[in-house]
Amino acid sequence: MFRKVLVANRGEIAVRVMRACEELGVRTVAVYSEADKHAGHVRYADEAYNIGPARAADSYLDQEAVLEAAAKAGADAIHPGYGFLAENAEFAQNVVDSGFIWVGPDPDAMEALGEKTNARALMQEADVPVVPGTTDPVSSVDEITAVADDYGYPVAIKAEGGGGGRGLKVVHSEDEVEEQFETAQREGEAYFDNSSVYVEKYLEAPHHIEVQILADEHGNVRHLGERDCSLQRRHQKVIEEAPSSILDDELREEIGEAAKRGVDAAGYTNAGTVEFLVEDGEFYFMEVNTRIQVEHTVTEEITGLDIVKWQLRVAAGQELDFTQDDVEFDGHAMEFRINAENAAADFEPATGTLETYDPAGGIGVRIDDAVRQGDEIGGDYDSMIAKLIVSASDREECLTRSERALAEFEIDGFHTIIPFHRLMLTDEAFSNSEHTTKYLDEELDHSRIEEAVSQWGPSDIGDGENEDADDDTESSEREFTVEVNGKRFEVNLEEHDAPAIDLGAVDAGSDDGMSRPPQAESDDESEAVSVEGGDTVTAEMQGTILSVDIEEGDEIAAGDVVCVLEAMKMENDVVTERGGTVTEIMVEEGDSVDMGDVLVVLE
Repeated sequence: MFRKVLVANRGEIAVRVMRACEELGVRTVAVYSEADKHAGHVRYADEAYNIGPARAADSYLDQEAVLEAAAKAGADAIHPGYGFLAENAEFAQNVVDSGFIWVGPDPDAMEALGEKTNARALMQEADVPVVPGTTDPVSSVDEITAVADDYGYPVAIKAEGGGGGRGLKVVHSEDEVEEQFETAQREGEAYFDNSSVYVEKYLEAPHHIEVQILADEHGNVRHLGERDCSLQRRHQKVIEEAPSSILDDELREEIGEAAKRGVDAAGYTNAGTVEFLVEDGEFYFMEVNTRIQVEHTVTEEITGLDIVKWQLRVAAGQELDFTQDDVEFDGHAMEFRINAENAAADFEPATGTLETYDPAGGIGVRIDDAVRQGDEIGGDYDSMIAKLIVSASDREECLTRSERALAEFEIDGFHTIIPFHRLMLTDEAFSNSEHTTKYLDEELDHSRIEEAVSQWGPSDIGDGENEDADDDTESSEREFTVEVNGKRFEVNLEEHDAPAIDLGAVDAGSDDGMSRPPQAESDDESEAVSVEGGDTVTAEMQGTILSVDIEEGDEIAAGDVVCVLEAMKMENDVVTERGGTVTEIMVEEGDSVDMGDVLVVLE
């Protein structure tokens, strides 16, 4: 087994991996951006290294910085978690070439399965059913309409390197093709550095079923059963469960064996997930996620297997010590993503201070998180702040226990989607497993969400500003966080018979070891631009500019889209509230912006 592992990720998945390492006797290394210098994964790790500036999600995408930190730390292996670099075959190869062990599949297998057209062709060769469509990327509108002519509308245009709904556009008629084609290409380039897209028939009301697999370097492949991830909004999963209630034993066995065949044909090793769409008793391959999944937890709860530990063992060359027949499924489990979002405002991302953070507990309740009360939740990264995993003897008991756990889970300071989760547990379609991937976006009455937020949402939303607590104590003993050559250290200082240290003058941690970031200086680079004269269009949230859709001198009308802003994995059109002439454009594609930043000036 390894001596030291660097986790190239953040948040709850980084802590999840570190906990598995600790139980295996492996030391851990965290990396962090300036925006994350006081984050939970940094607090948890044995050592930590700064790899980038504040406001930069790209810090975690800086391959050179990650590898440099691994070298400084003397790490043996790198675990990518999920997101960021986890499915980047180039990074995996760079890790191997730099002399580290990659805790994941072979880079060649990642590349073969990461490009969706290659994966579709490979699965067809392995006799795994695929959704009808192209097995090669398309480069023109005519190719897309040809698929629609063969199979009918709607069709789905999908980014070749995509996943999680990003780079996926549904086309319902021929007049939408060109616009959606360009949007899918743009998202593919922005999210996956790959603008290639392919086309397939869009299933009208499918269930999203995925199979967890483990494979070692000795030729052993096992599946750990399926998960039902059908409850989604804008193709982003919000509640996952295992096993699926819509599969009978025969179909369950067929899907599990198909998943094994597919990954075996690809020469795949380590953990992965084969995703399928199921409709009218038929199943179709969708994609392979070549990494650990957010929802791996529910599989762990019903199998008793620690998937992350097995990732580490397999990467260290160990053989799976159980057969397929040894895998047993016991009970039912659900995972609720606790996102910092206002479900009543179309799941708009929320930010602020965790004024109260009191997770649920009790039998059958698991919390995966990396936050503590008092932490600041910004908009630089994904909106998920915790995962609530509930397990029970069967689905009915799991639903009841989940109601209890969600009612116990108290968060104040900003909106979360806990009220939405509580609503779903009382929803007849969800309770009866009648929901499909379309249910939230097209069928659920959204006024019910507003009522749920009003009933169960936080009673008092703070302004999200980080206020230093008054410190009237005369003690001069404090814990400080310092960096030396980019490496983080916790230092205790004590001075007798001296006045208390003024925390406002230093970047200090609190008595409980939970560091707080200092207040931003008034001349900070992220301060909103001040513009005199004319009306302005400002950013309503932090994010990255994906495109600017206007030019100076353009005449625009109220409701026109001026630019597209990506925030927390969602693409948002920024529209103007009134018409006018564009006199100045303050941003360009790729810029990071804060809430309130001026984007466009009109007269």
